[in-house]
This record gives sequence, structure tokens and C-alpha cells, in this order.
Amino acid sequence: MYKHIMVPLDGSQLAECVLPHVVGVVTGCGVPRVTLVRVVTPLRIYGTELDASVSPEIMAKVESETLNTARVYLNKQAQSLARSGVQADVKVLFGNVLEALTDYAEKNAVDLIVIATHGRGGVTRFVMGSVADRIMRSSRVPVLMIRPRECPIPGV
Repeated sequence: MYKHIMVPLDGSQLAECVLPHVVGVVTGCGVPRVTLVRVVTPLRIYGTELDASVSPEIMAKVESETLNTARVYLNKQAQSLARSGVQADVKVLFGNVLEALTDYAEKNAVDLIVIATHGRGGVTRFVMGSVADRIMRSSRVPVLMIRPRECPIPGV
């Protein structure tokens, strides 16, 4: 049924809680392709004295190091999945998180996005925002949202 699963990871334990579920879906459905994705946002400090004092070369170097750190992190997670019998590609994207993830999914024949959620509702979600919620609402690809056991159910 599924041929390409995208798994957005942000470096948090919350995001990583989806990995056992990914293993289950991949092994249960025989999914041939998994891509672990991390989005690095541009480093900008607009409107501050620091913005004017940091050279473009330094900004580029910091962004390059951040991209490399993200790649190392994703490779570590891919190695962990490999120990469970799941081979995963890694992809580091650069830009706005929501746009980068939805664009990647659409342009790379992703047919399922597996992402963690805090399960926040109401005002908390409005104030803090939810990448998972925004992806679910804007993506044309089905989204499997996983709430880890440690996250309380809102209103309970």
C-alpha cells in the first residue's frame, strides 16, 4: 500500500517516539522506502545590532555547520532503524519547516508522513503552534500522527 514514508525529526525525544511505529508500518506493509527528514531554518537575526555585526561568511558557516549536525543526527537515527531491519535514507532540508516538508512530500512521491505530536488542543495549540497539526492540514499526503504515552491527553 505505502511505497515511501517520510519521517520528520527535529532532534527531540518526542519526535523519535515515532520510530518504533515506523518499524511496525514498514515491516507490516512491506514499505520499500523510508526517508528521515530534518529541516534547518535559516539563521536570521533581523532588526538587531547582532544582525548588522555578523558577516555573511560567518552566517553561512554557522548554517553549514547546522546542516552538517542535522545530517549526522539523521544518520544516527537511520543506523538505529537499520538495527531493526529498516533501511532509511536521510534528507536535510533548508527553509521554512512547513513549506519544506510539504514540498518534499509532494515532489518525492511520499505517500505517508509519520510525525509525533504533543496532542495539545485549544489555546495551547494556538499559542505554541503545532508543526504536526499544520502538516496535517496543509499536506495532500496522509499523515499518521503519533502521541507518545508520556504526553497527557488534553482535558483528562
